[in-house]
Amino acid sequence: MNTTYLFALDTNTEEVLISQSAKGTIKIDFIEKISRTENEILYNAVVTLTSVSQDPNLDVAIFKASDKLCQMIYAKHCLSK
Repeated sequence: MNTTYLFALDTNTEEVLISQSAKGTIKIDFIEKISRTENEILYNAVVTLTSVSQDPNLDVAIFKASDKLCQMIYAKHCLSK
């Protein structure tokens, strides 16, 4: 995968914000917003990823696994469009 997708939550609108960054760069490009009602599974996965990343005892292995799950769910979402 040449591109890494970045995930963020907007809890006010209940949307997942998706951006991308080519590996080795610091440039981030916004891709889209996906509402919770459009893809509940992705929303919940990003909630988990966010929770894991905010833990003061961050477990990098769990963070990477959560991120990989979000990447997979988003890729499947893109294919289903």
